[in-house]
Amino acid sequence: MGFLQPDMPVVDFAEWSKGTRSEKIRPMARHWAEVGFGTPVVMHLFYVFKILLYILGGWLFALATKGVDGFTNVAQWWTEPIVFEKVVLYTMLFEVVGLGCGFGPLNNRFFPPLGSILYWLRPNTIRLPPWPSRVPLTKGTARTPVDVALYGALLVMLLVALFSDGSGPIPALGTQIGVVPLWQIWTILGLLAVLGLRDKVIFLAARGEVYGSFAVAFLFAGYGVDMIIAAKLVCVAIWMGAATSKLNKHFPFVISTMMSNNPLIRTKWLKRKFFEQFPDDLRPGRLSRFIAHFSTAIEMLVPLALLFSHGGWPTAIAAFVMLCFHFGILSAIPMGVPLEWNVFMMFSVLALFVGHAEVGLSDMTTPLPVLLFALLATIVVLGNLFPRKISFLPGMRYYAGNWDTSWWCIKPSANEKIDRGLVAIASMPASQLEKFYGSEEQAQIFLYKGYAFRGFNSHGKALLTLVHNALAGRNEDEYVITEGERLCSTAVGWNFGDGHMHNEQLIEAMQERCGFEPGEVRVILLDAQPFHRQRQQYRLVDAATGEFERGYVNVADMVTGQPWTDDIPVHVEWSADAPSLRADRDSAQ
Repeated sequence: MGFLQPDMPVVDFAEWSKGTRSEKIRPMARHWAEVGFGTPVVMHLFYVFKILLYILGGWLFALATKGVDGFTNVAQWWTEPIVFEKVVLYTMLFEVVGLGCGFGPLNNRFFPPLGSILYWLRPNTIRLPPWPSRVPLTKGTARTPVDVALYGALLVMLLVALFSDGSGPIPALGTQIGVVPLWQIWTILGLLAVLGLRDKVIFLAARGEVYGSFAVAFLFAGYGVDMIIAAKLVCVAIWMGAATSKLNKHFPFVISTMMSNNPLIRTKWLKRKFFEQFPDDLRPGRLSRFIAHFSTAIEMLVPLALLFSHGGWPTAIAAFVMLCFHFGILSAIPMGVPLEWNVFMMFSVLALFVGHAEVGLSDMTTPLPVLLFALLATIVVLGNLFPRKISFLPGMRYYAGNWDTSWWCIKPSANEKIDRGLVAIASMPASQLEKFYGSEEQAQIFLYKGYAFRGFNSHGKALLTLVHNALAGRNEDEYVITEGERLCSTAVGWNFGDGHMHNEQLIEAMQERCGFEPGEVRVILLDAQPFHRQRQQYRLVDAATGEFERGYVNVADMVTGQPWTDDIPVHVEWSADAPSLRADRDSAQ
């Protein structure tokens, strides 16, 4: 990788462009295995600088509290409960403004590098209510001045809380400064809940399942150490929930893909070790499988040691292991860039489990912390059993390699309608790539590097294969294949790989605004794998005419393919061409 220039695959463009989609992905996949995305070093340094600014911001907000004094006198105030509260609320603000997950070029956001606040303070942008037919006053997909006011109020209340002083001495918590006034926490949670019912995207962007859960724990401050215990249990729920979600066949694919893109691993021979047999077999190798299983065991078991040890060497060792665990993710600068979240979790290890090591479950005065943990655990279980119903964020399937995805097959004429019909800030992903890399040829190469990235994930083989079903009888060269999450970023302002934000609801909202003709936009919707079934359901939808095929693919077929495989068996359960079809039909393209 160069310092200023990307490391691009070397291909004879004229010859390369004559190949099929699978043939064009093959050299991109091999290049990824040795280089990763090819991001210039300066881009990684940009994200490191952003992390440092995030840390500085949290530091300064802590010092904005009366009684928290001394920029370098951290030892005197780092365990104060209000400091942890402010770090939580500051991180929620950082995320919901759009500076956290999904920010910048490593999430294909170039011009501008964020959406979020640029969309959600603007009327008539698209909003996606979670239950419009069930919750009163939430129907519709157009953002209104009321939605803008609610979002603005959340930002204001977060700032009010960040500049607030403590509530006064709370002996049970061992603090003379106190905590953030409860009315502010209640107001923030109320605004987040109402906003979430009006637009699920904002709730997810605020990482409500993480920072909202911690905010609920802060409501227990009146019950002494119950607030600290509840916050610890939220951490444990996050770690163990994520580990549970990684008990699948998909996670090793995440490891091999992420490690080959790791900027700290510079040598090609080491990157090749993460694959079965470079260059022809790019399934996860033994090293990737070992890291996947070992890291899952750490995430499942070490938090229990943190929770049940009360200081001394056991706590120190467990804390060190979890710090290394999160630093390992952080240093890889993974796609989607959930960087500040990992920094926050590292701070939580220190502030909660080291700074308050003596506080344990036996110190609870109410069952409220356990009830909060039980609620989070229930959502994780339901999210893994019914992934189509629950987003992978509250389901805590973080980087498990198992989430809802979509590919949008779009004609140029439809692209023009999107540019005209949507109230949006960012242009379509292909246009951003061409503008950023300076030529259509380079943009095409990096577009196919994106396809290779998707192909490295287990579900990528299903998407590549289902393109043939979605465009059966049509000229595939007339369509540009766009990642649903990239299009979602353009349409609604934020995405973090969650297919719940670019499913039928977004298709209908865009059809209402753009008026696509039949065949102009065809969408492949692939559900995540339920924990108890070794298959993933899919649906094929024409934006103008609706669903025209559904069925499933078996996980066993997906995990045996290569990143360029586009002929795995597809089991069609229903087709508009043959409505009575019920028997499986294997489709080998």
